[in-house]
Amino acid sequence: MSEPLRLQGISASAGYAEGPLFDLDRIAIAYACKENADDEKAALETAIAIATGRLAALIKVADGDAADILEFQIAMLGDDALSGPAFAAIASGHPADAAWRQALDAEIAGYETSDQDYFRARAADIRDIRDQVLRALAEDGEVQAPAGAILYGEDIAPTRFLETDWSGGGGIALKAGSTASHVAMLARSRGVPMVVGLRVVGPGNSPANLAGIALLDAEHGGIVLSPSKAEIDAFRRSSSSFAARRDRAGIFLTRPAVTRTGVAVRVQVNIADPSDVDGIDIATCDGVGLMRTEFLFGKTLPDEETQYRAYRKVLEWAGEKPVTIRTVDAGGDKPVPGFTVAEGNPFLGLRGIRLSLARPEVFRVQIRALLRAAIHGSLKVMFPMIAIVEEYRQAAAMFAEEQVALAARGVPQKMPPLGIMVEVPSVAIVPEAFAEAAFFSIGSNDLTQYVMAAARDNTAVAHLNSVRHPAVLRLVAAVTAFGMREAIPVSLCGDAGGDPAAIPSLLEAGLRDLSVAPAQLAMAKAAIADVSV
Repeated sequence: MSEPLRLQGISASAGYAEGPLFDLDRIAIAYACKENADDEKAALETAIAIATGRLAALIKVADGDAADILEFQIAMLGDDALSGPAFAAIASGHPADAAWRQALDAEIAGYETSDQDYFRARAADIRDIRDQVLRALAEDGEVQAPAGAILYGEDIAPTRFLETDWSGGGGIALKAGSTASHVAMLARSRGVPMVVGLRVVGPGNSPANLAGIALLDAEHGGIVLSPSKAEIDAFRRSSSSFAARRDRAGIFLTRPAVTRTGVAVRVQVNIADPSDVDGIDIATCDGVGLMRTEFLFGKTLPDEETQYRAYRKVLEWAGEKPVTIRTVDAGGDKPVPGFTVAEGNPFLGLRGIRLSLARPEVFRVQIRALLRAAIHGSLKVMFPMIAIVEEYRQAAAMFAEEQVALAARGVPQKMPPLGIMVEVPSVAIVPEAFAEAAFFSIGSNDLTQYVMAAARDNTAVAHLNSVRHPAVLRLVAAVTAFGMREAIPVSLCGDAGGDPAAIPSLLEAGLRDLSVAPAQLAMAKAAIADVSV
């Protein structure tokens, strides 16, 4: 028996999987060249149509994030800017498969070399589009992984994930990948264990022979190949413990969140699309702590009515419970065509409230939609990326102006409480400068990476990016204490709020209001129940 090989990475979706490794990188597609350029062009056009049809078929059984991903890919396949270089190469004498691969590889390289994690994560989508068309050109299907297999390779395509039957178990282990990728989001929503950024730990080389059983520990971010009996036994104990904790957490889902010492904690949910609430029982949460609005700002800028209907849907679902909607946080890792600008360092550039104030004609449309929607529930509005109080004042003044204009036209409306995201260190260090805000919501993702100067999705510096670092916790505690003194509500809506390992530290820092991904509700409530504060 070969020696065990251990690889360590970053957990993208917690869980455990035991099974055979399946090599994602083995692609053997043979293409039969055509007689002339016209036939090559026709072959590529047909292949693009076939790939588009496959994606359209997947959309029929997809929803939420999965449907959005597939719609994005269909739009990309229909974009002449993507296929144009391939057709130009065919006209100059290249076969269809080589022309398509060359054009898409150039596009992929541009994404992979970006200094922004968002764009690097999107490279997987472009590779997916490339391979979908190559499959269609070769009229050759991919080899399917056996049930319960651990899919191992450089990265995984979203469509490969969606086409895989996960009912028999299995998991994903990637040498590259990203916790911000589309597949990572899908894995978390469906409970599929996933680890990214794998590297060999200790003596040994990358696996050459993928035969045999592998043990994927996606709770701690590791995988063992060719495990010993003792390692298998230990793994199964850990897996059983995780399953027991997950099952135990289920009993907390419908209960109010309370610590071991009886301290009540509000637990709200984060949503990215109005359809997200369709699968959530409002009785299991205390409202919506973060509704992102970037989903509306896709291929075109949304009109007022489109936004109003989206906001109204969530407010009516929540009833009397609060819904906190964040004004559009475009820029940084969320580019929007026709709205955001290309910058050398977009995370420190024109993003969030800065961009909204710079484009008032776009921002005012969102403001009017929010004011109109406010009559349908308990709306709160917060501004992202606030760094100085003047930004808050300018935004609040625009809300007041639009309210007056709507009232003059006889349009039903209501002014909601206006708060701010605490994600720029300048706010966390001197919260007293922002005391006029109605509430604070700590964005732990950005606050942590700005304090630690370490992007959370960069595997090389992931060990630095922790909300539990004393510097980050000191700021969280300071903001929370200030809020208590001044009777300003303080909540946290970043990923840390749903992390059972981080919850004790957050509660010890004084927080009593967390907002988490819907899939994390039960585990978060269970973790709260174990804390004595």
